[in-house]
Amino acid sequence: MSTLALLVLVLVALAFVSVPGALAYLAYRHPAARAPMTVGIAAVAAMAAIVVPIAVR
Repeated sequence: MSTLALLVLVLVALAFVSVPGALAYLAYRHPAARAPMTVGIAAVAAMAAIVVPIAVR
């Protein structure tokens, strides 16, 4: 595996951790909007729905 591929993999993993975490934190700070766990799970599902078809190709 090349260095570029490893770098991209690390950046994607970082995005998969930080984006849902940030959205869940925002939902936690504004509880009237949504439940934080629901927002985090929905963010992970949306990101997976975008990335998996690209990775399978």
